[in-house]
Amino acid sequence: MKSRLGIDSLNEMQREMLAGIAERGDLVLLSPTGSGKTLAFVIPLLKELHEPNGRLQAVIIAPSRELVIQIHGIVRAIATGHKATCCYGGHSVADERQSLAVVPSLIVSTPGRLLDHINRGHIDVAGTRLLVLDEFDKSLELGFHDEMKRILRHMPNLSRRYLTSATMIGEFPDFLRLYRERIINFLAEKRELDSRLTVHCVRSHAKDKLEAALSLLRSTGPGRTIVFANHRESAERIHGFLVGQGVSAGLYHGGLDQQEREMAVTLFDNGTNLVLVTTDLGSRGLDIANVASIVHYHLPGSREIYTHRNGRTARVSANGNVYVLLGPTEEAPDYITFDDDFTLSAATGQPAELKSAVASIYFNAGKKEKISRGDIVGFIANNGGITAREIGQISLHDHYAIVAVPRASRDAVISRLAPLKIKNKRVRITPVG
Repeated sequence: MKSRLGIDSLNEMQREMLAGIAERGDLVLLSPTGSGKTLAFVIPLLKELHEPNGRLQAVIIAPSRELVIQIHGIVRAIATGHKATCCYGGHSVADERQSLAVVPSLIVSTPGRLLDHINRGHIDVAGTRLLVLDEFDKSLELGFHDEMKRILRHMPNLSRRYLTSATMIGEFPDFLRLYRERIINFLAEKRELDSRLTVHCVRSHAKDKLEAALSLLRSTGPGRTIVFANHRESAERIHGFLVGQGVSAGLYHGGLDQQEREMAVTLFDNGTNLVLVTTDLGSRGLDIANVASIVHYHLPGSREIYTHRNGRTARVSANGNVYVLLGPTEEAPDYITFDDDFTLSAATGQPAELKSAVASIYFNAGKKEKISRGDIVGFIANNGGITAREIGQISLHDHYAIVAVPRASRDAVISRLAPLKIKNKRVRITPVG
């Protein structure tokens, strides 16, 4: 199990959660963002599953689409022999219904979409034994109290509940019906997380901080960077400016449709885009490895938002840099403590190259068209003029796939593949990113 995730050992929090299933009672995990909490509940949950029996055994509820997709990816990687289905708004209801027709062992879903499937009769959750409410504090903050209450009314046979939260929960709602709950508190680990962050104060001499942001990105080098803005319009303006300056940058906010959001994450994750410009939608649920830096283009609206933005870097045991960009009249709130001042004019040497050496190819067919990652690797390696080793990350979705390839080879690869069929199917192949 651990080898399939590319990790050598479980951390203390994950080990304690795993040990907790030996006792009766519910488990409540309090843990800061970026500490590995998804594995902390997924591994013990899978340990508690019976052999696949054609019945729904477990449900994981998370407050955002992105978090659902992330959790589902981890579950699928290690839930050998078990079918796991994910459901969320913006995803095809018809595809989800078809997937639920063969009852999975486990469902990962947002609250609203799960309740919709229950009400439509697409799935019976009455026999569910195990329930996870991930980021329970965020679910309440986003107003999912009533949806979760109605869902639990349909689950009379729960034997264990797992709750996770990034903040201390003062009082648990009655509808949870917690039994002998054991609280596993790792919130103190935030101090250790903070010690792996270096926070820099960056002054912009102009009120409009676009040039300062570009200079900062060029000064810090080509590592993966997430730039946070407070509004969609601002994120779009920053993104447009950076792309116009030759920066490999993507855009991510709630005004985009689901496929656009998925593609933005994929292109950042696979190295096509070095920068992701986002609103605070990106401050929770994005679990992307090796994010080197966080840039607060706008000051966060609260301590909690600041914490969750920073949690996108220095994940698990890595180090990270945080840059707070201040205009001429701006002052940082007291919850931000700086380690140093980063002076843009003091940067030496040539500007860093901000164009990625990786590009991506889009296939308009995916899992639902019976295309696998192996099919794509063989198709490209045999016909595209590059070797299998040169093919990067392959992100396979229901009706499309994105494949990372060397930027210098992308157009030639597409030219060779476009006239051909994959598995006797004519597929449209186009550049993206």
